[in-house]
Amino acid sequence: MLAGKRILLIIGGGIAAFKALELIRRLREQGATVTPVLTRAGEEFVTPLSAAALAGQKAWRDLFDLTDEAEMGHIELSRAADLVVVAPATADLMAKMAHGLANDLASTLLLATDKRVLVAPAMNVRMWEHPATRRNVETLRGDGVLFAGPDEGEMACGEYGPGRMAEPEAIVEAVVAALRDGPLRGRHVLVTSGPTHEPIDPVRYIANRSSGAQGAALGRALAALGADVTFVTGPASVPPPEGVRVVRVETAREMLEAVRQALPADAAVFAAAVADWRVAAGSGSKIKKETGGAPPEIALAENPDILATVAAMKTGRPALVVGFAAETDEVIANAAAKRLRKGCDWIVANDVSPGTGIMGGRENAVTLITAEGAEEWPRMSKEQVAGRLAARIAEALAGGGA
Repeated sequence: MLAGKRILLIIGGGIAAFKALELIRRLREQGATVTPVLTRAGEEFVTPLSAAALAGQKAWRDLFDLTDEAEMGHIELSRAADLVVVAPATADLMAKMAHGLANDLASTLLLATDKRVLVAPAMNVRMWEHPATRRNVETLRGDGVLFAGPDEGEMACGEYGPGRMAEPEAIVEAVVAALRDGPLRGRHVLVTSGPTHEPIDPVRYIANRSSGAQGAALGRALAALGADVTFVTGPASVPPPEGVRVVRVETAREMLEAVRQALPADAAVFAAAVADWRVAAGSGSKIKKETGGAPPEIALAENPDILATVAAMKTGRPALVVGFAAETDEVIANAAAKRLRKGCDWIVANDVSPGTGIMGGRENAVTLITAEGAEEWPRMSKEQVAGRLAARIAEALAGGGA
């Protein structure tokens, strides 16, 4: 998949640097040429000899190598690659990138490159969640930097949470997606998918029949057109697409927070079937059935409206906001009213009444509703719907918006 592609791999300083060696091997298996660059801190975890042996060529280390710099080697290195990958990308490296600092070979290459940059963050959970890091991430996304991860899990320091570097196979998938050519190359598109689960107690929850199949198909179609896709998914029954950044959530409130963290984006497509209601006060223990007793009374509270929230944003609103309307009666009229009520640009309406077999099925029949009117599409596979919608999104963004 990467035959003939040249990857400049910058290895930052962190315990996750050991994964960079496996990443080199996997990239080369896919046909890529890998040029490793180690920071001084990176050398504390990975030796230049190891990186060079796996890459099959020199591992670069020093900006002030007079022989190489006589020919402006740092400029040539930064621009000869098809993609620059930073793995692990430490908080320090990302801060340098966000603020344009260049005081060593790695940061100088990142400032001098005219190619796309993909980072795989790796740091302690507190560092990842620090406001300074969040600001830097937002700046880098705005600059067009792509992200792979971080994952959530146990840290080398013993803490648990987001901050683990993505696994090498996931980074390879992100590299493949980043090097795809297409009309959405350089565009960041946010997609929500699947149902949400709203807990009643530790073993019960409120949910719906959404499989997440349409959202997953859309994520694949957008990535195939070159988009950098952030895929926020509830507990779907279908796997997420490959080559996209996956954020897993359970509840509507978690999904809203994940959406906020993923912005800014050029377009946002809200295909998730978000529960309208949640239990106002969930139980921390399983609610017991009392023999002969009355069923428990469950008070509900309204969930946040993710589509309306993003559509109403004064700053950072995506150029194109697309919602989905799953309706069972008066589909077109209800969906058109929803578009106006939510303030989004497009609504994709579909009839999910029981006789259609659409909810959880393999096919869909949709009507695209815009400010110009309603456009009914024939019944087709969800993959075909996704491809057609992705193409329309590309056309809209190329034309400057909705």
